[in-house]
Amino acid sequence: MQISFKKLGCNMGKKKFLDRRKYTERLFEKELLRNRGLAKEGAHQVVIVLDHLKPSFNIGKIFRSAEAFGARSIHLVGINFFDPIPSKGCFRKVKAHFHDTFEDCYKMLREDGYTLFGLDSNTEEYLQDTELPVKTAFILGHEEFGLSFDLNDYPHIKRLKIKQFGVTESLNVAIAATVSLYEYTRNADF
Repeated sequence: MQISFKKLGCNMGKKKFLDRRKYTERLFEKELLRNRGLAKEGAHQVVIVLDHLKPSFNIGKIFRSAEAFGARSIHLVGINFFDPIPSKGCFRKVKAHFHDTFEDCYKMLREDGYTLFGLDSNTEEYLQDTELPVKTAFILGHEEFGLSFDLNDYPHIKRLKIKQFGVTESLNVAIAATVSLYEYTRNADF
């Protein structure tokens, strides 16, 4: 398979890119072992579902926000590895669940009594105007392609968007996760 570095947004040479990827994969494997041993569920019953995100810095930043806001856990769908460096050690502190398909994650969360919210800029309901239940799961999709599934196939998932006032269509996925976690903790009755 031919890798297009231009398509990946990579301006380094192929060898340097592949060396960096190998380093990142080894680092991830070490951190994954630590996660299983050290990570605990957060104080709040909010979870983040990351659906097929790029294995870049966004995932690590989301782990940092999840730790800061006391999220119960993060569910990673279709994500085999990511660069743990941007998490600044929070990957060791936040419980991670890995799923091959969204369907597996969906069933697990529904059985645990979670209400699922898909962040979608094509809806009219705002996160800031929504009363969030104690067991809330926010689903965030790929930075470029969005969710890997059709929301219409999952009628129990409610669509929400973050109120914005500029012309930008959507926020960076790490920022959207952070805003969602903030709204959850701001509205919660702890």
